[in-house]
Amino acid sequence: SDFTSVIHDPEFLRHWGIPFGSAEGFLFPDTYLLPHPEAADMEAARAVANRLVDTFWQKADKLWQARPTTAELRHLVILASIVEKETGVPAERARVAGVYANRLRQGMLLQADPTVIYGMGSHFSGPLLRRHLDDPGNRYNTYQNPGLPPGPICSFGASALKAAISPESHDYLYFVATGTDRGHAFSRNLAEHNAAVLRYRQAMRNKKAAAP
Repeated sequence: SDFTSVIHDPEFLRHWGIPFGSAEGFLFPDTYLLPHPEAADMEAARAVANRLVDTFWQKADKLWQARPTTAELRHLVILASIVEKETGVPAERARVAGVYANRLRQGMLLQADPTVIYGMGSHFSGPLLRRHLDDPGNRYNTYQNPGLPPGPICSFGASALKAAISPESHDYLYFVATGTDRGHAFSRNLAEHNAAVLRYRQAMRNKKAAAP
């Protein structure tokens, strides 16, 4: 589409200081009131893309004290996109960011399921299986490849970016869904995490048994 062409256009990316091959991650999700396009399709697409990216920078500039370096920007945008995908609970986002900050600091694999799914693209139809996690050919597979993935995996809101900029300080290294609400159980070591996984599986069995 015209919009897809615009957000991959090298000139567009240079203009907005985007250090990736596309503007994904910089297309700020919000409610926009846009005039009916009277210009050609490509011009209209460029106007929309400009609006979304400009909004990203406006929101971001309110969160950091100074514009980050290119390397810092890459780190923050990628991390924020992972945080956005990992939890829909705003109060958890800084804690999730802290988990990944701790794992990066200790040289641990991130092991983030959403990155694996993103890397499979249209080939993924669920569920996520062990063979997916074991595939080193997926560049976004953070179970196999160390560090952050090559680029952001989604666009994200201000709370996820704020979490990436200021992760919660703690010693958690793992988290898993509780299965009883939208939240997660956070663990400091593998033994705690394995116990939390067992509780999650039991919660899932209980839900299945209670279903009509």
